[in-house]
Amino acid sequence: LSDDAHQSQTIPTRATATMVKFTAIVLALAFGAASAFAPMRTPAALRKSVISNMQEPHGGTLVDLFVDDKEAAIKSCTKTIQLNPRQLCDVELITNGGFSPLTGFMNEEDYLSVVNDVKLASGLLFSLPVVFDTDDESIVVGDKILLKQDDLEIATFTIESKYLAQKPLECLNCYGTSSIEHPGTLMVAMEKGKYYLSGALEGLNKPVRDFPCKTPKEVRAELPDDKDVVAFQCRNPVHRAHYELFTRALDDEKVGQDGVVMVHPTCGPTQADDIDGTVRYKTYEVLKEETANPRVIWNYLPYSMHMAGPREAIHHMMIRKNFGCTHFIIGRDMAGSKSSLDGEDFYGAYEAQEFAESKSAELGVKCVPSLNLVFTEEEGYVTADEAETKGLTKKNLSGTKFRKALRAGEEIPEWFAFKSVVEVLRAPGNGIN
Repeated sequence: LSDDAHQSQTIPTRATATMVKFTAIVLALAFGAASAFAPMRTPAALRKSVISNMQEPHGGTLVDLFVDDKEAAIKSCTKTIQLNPRQLCDVELITNGGFSPLTGFMNEEDYLSVVNDVKLASGLLFSLPVVFDTDDESIVVGDKILLKQDDLEIATFTIESKYLAQKPLECLNCYGTSSIEHPGTLMVAMEKGKYYLSGALEGLNKPVRDFPCKTPKEVRAELPDDKDVVAFQCRNPVHRAHYELFTRALDDEKVGQDGVVMVHPTCGPTQADDIDGTVRYKTYEVLKEETANPRVIWNYLPYSMHMAGPREAIHHMMIRKNFGCTHFIIGRDMAGSKSSLDGEDFYGAYEAQEFAESKSAELGVKCVPSLNLVFTEEEGYVTADEAETKGLTKKNLSGTKFRKALRAGEEIPEWFAFKSVVEVLRAPGNGIN
């Protein structure tokens, strides 16, 4: 059981002829052919940051793009753009080093290399494009744009190239499908602009959020220098099985003695039916207090989910590498998605695990498979294989039944969910009742 493992990856071939035609029409309207407007330019120099633990950042250097003279940087801008929530997450992770070695949004060469070959033009492993989209015809090469969150100046963006996105190719290669039944493909097709902009960023201020998001440098300063750090990614509240899963991961043979777990939930935009990030943050905070486990560290990631299955598993591993993690828990169907029409999974249950394992050595992050845990009346949580071998009595509560009981005010068994988490979810205004 894993939080981001409720869907998974095999390239779907389920669409009917009618759906295929409909999808083709929508994509034809939404997408354009690729074409560069300006040549590439060499990225700005990287800044070396102090590395506080033994994990090397991706590409060798932890990027830090924040400038000292904010006023001068702001005055040098010629245009202003208000960032949407997805763009805000991307800008934050570029400027603070979460997307190291990137120092700005990808140019067309890097974009196509990532889409086609899962690597930057330099040959460095990189699994999903990081691009800035727009429909604004007035933006031209040479513009220096002030990126804002409402009234707060977040970053400057010097436009180095402007090109048309190859959206059908991007969707097929990154999401494994061109069907708009997939939320990631729908986002690329219908939400993103037709142009992608590349260029260097300068960081001005961290975004204001209801949940604190430490930079990679800040997180590394708090991690142990000489112990393995196992990252656990989630995008939903943590229940009992999740907690058992990531604490037992410390017993895996790949993890050294006295290793720690860093629970690193994504609190940015995600699937439409997921619980709001601010509410999720509240559940994590009460659980942190309730469990008070010295071997569990809690931090929060300003990241917009793609639901890209295997490709996104690598993306998450790379980000956590930049935050100082040495290991990463890969769950069943991690970052997977279901069809919005028939509910079928887009990815196979173990595709993310297999793809991550195949790239583990190259990335420099060890994969820790998640245990398939079940609750039994006799022995509590054990692996499904152990329950089967011993003939133990398994108990189950589906997500649908849990949500129904939650809304109805019915008792939730404590073997399934932490009482403190349930109380947060039931609180007025949290979108559950």
